[in-house]
Amino acid sequence: MYINFWYPIARSEEVSADKPLRVQLLGLPFVTFRDEDGKAHVLSDTCVHRGGSLSAGWVRGGRAVCPYHGWEFGGDGKCRHVPSLVGAKIPARAKVDSYPVQEKYGIVFAFLGDLPEEERPPLYNIEEYGDPGWKAQLYVINLNAYYERSMENGLDPIHNQFVHPKQGAPMLEPERQREPVPMEDIPWGSKFYMKYPIKLDQNTDLKDVKSGERIGAAGSWHQGPNQLVTWIDISKENAFHQYLFEAPVDDCSTRIFFINMRNWLLDDQYDERVEQATLEIVHEDVAILERLNPVRTPETNTKEILVPGDTAVVRYREYLKDWDARGWRIDFKALKERAGDVAFAIPSPGRREHGNWVLDPVPLKPGNPEMVGSATRGRQREAGAA
Repeated sequence: MYINFWYPIARSEEVSADKPLRVQLLGLPFVTFRDEDGKAHVLSDTCVHRGGSLSAGWVRGGRAVCPYHGWEFGGDGKCRHVPSLVGAKIPARAKVDSYPVQEKYGIVFAFLGDLPEEERPPLYNIEEYGDPGWKAQLYVINLNAYYERSMENGLDPIHNQFVHPKQGAPMLEPERQREPVPMEDIPWGSKFYMKYPIKLDQNTDLKDVKSGERIGAAGSWHQGPNQLVTWIDISKENAFHQYLFEAPVDDCSTRIFFINMRNWLLDDQYDERVEQATLEIVHEDVAILERLNPVRTPETNTKEILVPGDTAVVRYREYLKDWDARGWRIDFKALKERAGDVAFAIPSPGRREHGNWVLDPVPLKPGNPEMVGSATRGRQREAGAA
């Protein structure tokens, strides 16, 4: 799990100006609420007075109020009122981490890290979102599996033949399966897109409403460690574009915010039918992912036998190694060992502007500056050689 990326916090409709909402993410507690202008905020959910949970309190005047002693924290994380210090100066250390927020696609996202704005990896932009020719549905899926395993599953073109009979069990010809998946690098990630010789969605619940000349192509790509895209283009008139924003709850569970977009069956009357068919396919994946052993991705590829069909998975892991080198990976074992004795927080951008913080920054694995960018440079050399 990594700091310095955008993570989905909650559905927009869950975040209110009346009651704070507690969210567990990256093994740590966060609180989200709205101020009087309706703007969403995300803070570390630990009052720096005596460790109270802000999410167990209430929102008053656009501030999160600690239920233990009534300390009030604004959206910027600074304590604005201490009932027991009326008329006295509030200590400068009375502050909690506040994170940059974007609200898009019916989701509240937070940038959980301390990078300045110009250096932050982006939140994925869904270009067709809001286009009248496309319909979007948002599902939230709780998965008892590690998010990296889920991401790799989405980047695996071979598993569909075996795992997804409800999708028509699309397969690649044996000759293609023996070759590396054709990959290209994109900003903060990598991508593949290719045609399937066997018809996509040939025997699904939606087969009777398809139209248009068949394309039969599909592909997946990732941006950052937790943003996944899958396009299933049956024809120009029948396409599903799926966007998954994954929230690692901890090292063995994940909450997935799944935006399913389609350019057909646009009337609301079809929503339930499409949702049912989509979630049946999703749960075919869930049945596999929740039984993987080991639960977490092996630290070295030698602990699995990887084949050419795993090219996209290997490429994803190379990007993870690059973010490891930047020192962005959370040391989750150290976090768990000290949990209960220390209150941790993901460092926010505010920590670069001023010091004197109460909550300890989450432990990170040491980086290797000399290796930063090595995965991308290696890929560029391969392309040049070809």
